[in-house]
Amino acid sequence: MPDTQYDLPFRPRRNRRSAALRGLMRETELSPAHLILPLFVTEGEDTRIPIGAMPGCYRLSLGNTLALAREAHSLGIPAVALFPALAEGSKDKRATESTNPDGLLQRTVRSLKDALPGLAVITDVAMDPYSSDGHDGYVENGEILNDITLEILAGMAVSQAEAGADLVAPSDMMDGRVGVIREALDDAGLTNTGILAYSAKYASSFYGPFREALDSAPRSGDKKTYQMDPANRREAMREVMLDVMEGADIVMVKPALAYLDVIADVASSVDVPVAAYQVSGEYAMIKAAAANGWLDEERAVAETLTAIRRAGADMILTYFAIDYARRMQ
Repeated sequence: MPDTQYDLPFRPRRNRRSAALRGLMRETELSPAHLILPLFVTEGEDTRIPIGAMPGCYRLSLGNTLALAREAHSLGIPAVALFPALAEGSKDKRATESTNPDGLLQRTVRSLKDALPGLAVITDVAMDPYSSDGHDGYVENGEILNDITLEILAGMAVSQAEAGADLVAPSDMMDGRVGVIREALDDAGLTNTGILAYSAKYASSFYGPFREALDSAPRSGDKKTYQMDPANRREAMREVMLDVMEGADIVMVKPALAYLDVIADVASSVDVPVAAYQVSGEYAMIKAAAANGWLDEERAVAETLTAIRRAGADMILTYFAIDYARRMQ
């Protein structure tokens, strides 16, 4: 039976009649070139340790890290972000191992840059992987001391840049750290090393699987005195603007999906690129739901990454980077 014909002045469905037309009308582009692959690195030979809460993700020794980075690069993913998983014996209150020129992270950076000079390497600047206290800052009598932490972070950033990192990424949320790191890099003659600042990083419930991956959960207390209150939106802009003023080359919102409004605010207000991090808990939720047959993983990944791009992110850190890039091929 034919449709009744009404005299409708507007018929938006005409633009959705076929895949070709939908492609022409598509407003948001998402390709592997917008993605950054986080990698968990560890000591060992041919080591590949599964992360229970993150199916498909592993702690990787150097050779396996190189192999995965090589595949990512071949698929058009332009960058990796490195997170070191250290043994407890390598940790202390001042994160001393973080400035070891022959440390795990520094060796991994040098190897990646030697093997894949066209791949951008991003390194995490924070104390928690190296700290016996599991915090992003120096702990004394239960308090996180901001300014002592800045000295430690600056040394860490210089060591990572000297190893060859293209971008150092302070993820600690200490006050003033971007400016102190920028000054330290410049004083060391590392003026070409960029800073990707975790500018609006929230005290989120979605970080649990990541802390399992690095065994970096706080040994006492929580991170609410430095990471942001999830209820706050205006505060994010204050943090972002301060980081831009202090010299951040890229600013980041973390997590991504629960903070799309914040990503949109930041993207419309700054003149530097905006990154967003689809974090471990967001990854784990999709994986768990897909494993139970509750949703289609491939479609859910594409939809959530597109939403983050649509909100205004220029680049996305996601554990789905290689999966998405493979499907795009």
